[in-house]
Amino acid sequence: KKVEAFPGHHIVAVSAGVHHSLALTAGGAVWSWGDGGFGELGHGDQHRQLQPKKVEALAGQHVIAVFSGRYHSFALTADGSVWSWGDGDYGKLGHGDLQNQLLPKK
Repeated sequence: KKVEAFPGHHIVAVSAGVHHSLALTAGGAVWSWGDGGFGELGHGDQHRQLQPKKVEALAGQHVIAVFSGRYHSFALTADGSVWSWGDGDYGKLGHGDLQNQLLPKK
């Protein structure tokens, strides 16, 4: 079934994790939905989203690629910056700690 949550937006990429998904628009915006138990949706909480919701924390960034891991997410911006959020176990977010990130962090 077609995902109807993107009227007026041209989706250029999608990525699926274990229980969450990301979509990238041609304009560089990121949308997420699914389970947010580790903050992997990037909305500043751990709530589930049953429909795509724009990741407002990345507003002003021109994202060119997205990746969904098991319980974490990444975005690559046009300036070469890497943003990550979600489950921080094993240091997989790259921030030098084991902390979960509820919002995208450079």
